[in-house]
Amino acid sequence: MEDSEDAIARDLALVSRLSAVPMILRVISQVTDMGYSVVARVSEQHWVACAVKDDIGFNLPPGGRLKIETTLCREVRAERVAVVIDDVDRDPTYRDHHTPAMYGLKSYISVPIVLEGGEYFGNLCAIDSRPRHLSAPQTLDMFKLFAELIARQLDAERQHVAIGAALADARAVGELREQFIAVLGHDLRNPLSAIGAIGHVLTRPGQPMDVPTLGQRLINSTRRMSAMIDDVLDFARGRLGGGLEIRLQPEVALEALLSQVVAELQIAHEGRVIVSNIEVPGAVVCDSARIQQLLSNLVKNALTHGAPDSPVTVTVTVTAVAAPDQGNRLVLSVHNEGDPIPPEQLRKVTEPYWRPAGAKPGQGLGLGLYICAQIARAHGGTLAVSSTQAGGTTFRVEVPGAR
Repeated sequence: MEDSEDAIARDLALVSRLSAVPMILRVISQVTDMGYSVVARVSEQHWVACAVKDDIGFNLPPGGRLKIETTLCREVRAERVAVVIDDVDRDPTYRDHHTPAMYGLKSYISVPIVLEGGEYFGNLCAIDSRPRHLSAPQTLDMFKLFAELIARQLDAERQHVAIGAALADARAVGELREQFIAVLGHDLRNPLSAIGAIGHVLTRPGQPMDVPTLGQRLINSTRRMSAMIDDVLDFARGRLGGGLEIRLQPEVALEALLSQVVAELQIAHEGRVIVSNIEVPGAVVCDSARIQQLLSNLVKNALTHGAPDSPVTVTVTVTAVAAPDQGNRLVLSVHNEGDPIPPEQLRKVTEPYWRPAGAKPGQGLGLGLYICAQIARAHGGTLAVSSTQAGGTTFRVEVPGAR
């Protein structure tokens, strides 16, 4: 069972939505006269109360926690069998156990809640400071039936949540696809219109023509179209072909190649400042064209969405790895100032079609960062992003293979 804070909170919310649980706890209280009954989430590390009926002031509400080693539920989880104690003082197994003494318990019953597939969720428990007759077969059978009912409801609720999330994701993907198609149509239409307009100029008889200028416009328009088509093809390969294809080269002098990428982008954005710190003294095992593409996409993204009056900083270094047999790692980072990416969108930035809120037409198809993540993954590396109001936005890529 996952034991993170998010997982615990998720399971607490899950139990709170089970309509049968309050009724089950009331019945347990009435039939057994036990003062505290609880549905507990039990893992190797935590005992967490999820739903409670407290008639004796035990003061452990939903969300309350106990150290697992202080509970008898640890034994129930370990053996996956019920523990039943009518009277601690008369019980040969538990009369000297530290848990009853710690909490002042005289009677106790706990049965495991096991989900479909064998996952251990927790226990259905009841305790009291007075002895109670709990070992009657019908009492234990009741607890077991209730525990099974809770398990079935938990399974059903988890499936319901999963289906709801899948539907929400499907709707979101559908909306993103529609946006992607609209952006693709808009952005391809612009260079096509430019090409068509130049064609009309060239066919007009008797018109003075600046052929070199028109030719350069044609080149620029076809480059824009070609770049968009390449992105779409890379996206299709990544999604349909089982990952982006790379061709590793054993001895790549990457420093000059990456410096060339930055120099070309600086020429294309002469009004912007790009600060470059690229130091890759040795060779790198990589697909050099893909690493160039990755850096180009990250810098273009920073130039497009960063503050126009602040520099974009490019840093490429080689760092040593603690394990000597793993070699060194190539580390690329691209930093820009400006409005931060909202926290709820940070995990989405490398998803296909993603574009920042308020992105204007002509600012890309929303595939560039997705392709960057695919290139990093294909090299056995990672891409991470951090973004704060004070610290700006930084994309950091680490890939193995540097020497």
